[in-house]
Amino acid sequence: MLDVLRQEIINTADGEKGKILQRFFKTGKGDYGEGDIFCGLTVPQSRSIAKKYHELPLTDTVTLLHAKIHEERLIALLILIIKFQKGDESDKQAIYETYLKNTRYINNWDLVDLSADKIVGAYLKDHDRKILLDLAHSKDIWERRISMVSTYQFIRDLKEYKDTFAVADILLQDNHDLIQKAVGWMLREVGKRVSREKEEEFLLTRYQKMPRTMLRYAIEHFPEEKRKKYLAGEV
Repeated sequence: MLDVLRQEIINTADGEKGKILQRFFKTGKGDYGEGDIFCGLTVPQSRSIAKKYHELPLTDTVTLLHAKIHEERLIALLILIIKFQKGDESDKQAIYETYLKNTRYINNWDLVDLSADKIVGAYLKDHDRKILLDLAHSKDIWERRISMVSTYQFIRDLKEYKDTFAVADILLQDNHDLIQKAVGWMLREVGKRVSREKEEEFLLTRYQKMPRTMLRYAIEHFPEEKRKKYLAGEV
């Protein structure tokens, strides 16, 4: 089945689109996605292939996750999500553990953002969440982003924010803009989906220490006058 899946990827790929994606995802020397290779599939095309081959054995799915081609890794993650959602508790644990053992291959922001909350966050809704703090302290940028984005599950489904704030505190002065954007995004989601008051309580004692990018993302939905005050340090 794996060979057939890969052949379908080849048949669907668009080389010109792949070149555009390689520029968009910063794959040049010294960039965050250095060396990544895109074959030119859209996310809807990748989802369609993942649905078609979601019964791919877990071992073959991991093999696909180890691929050099970005879209193959994306499809592997989409298959893991389907398996997780359809599986029993034992299946969910196995997929969660597989995900965390293979974070080195979940190595671009789209791969993290499409999967972290749906596997790590979903599993941790009913389990000890200390692993998120460990990931937040990681030297690996993608593990740090996984720790932050995973909390979206708690925000959206449980209306909880304490884990988001705990991870955000660890990452508050992270110097990578992809982490700053993720933290700001999740803080914004707390304000949007749970409580603007709680988001502001968090920001009021921290916003002056935050990188500008993080703050801008966090206050994006605030009224214009309030945004200006935060950015001017006058709140």
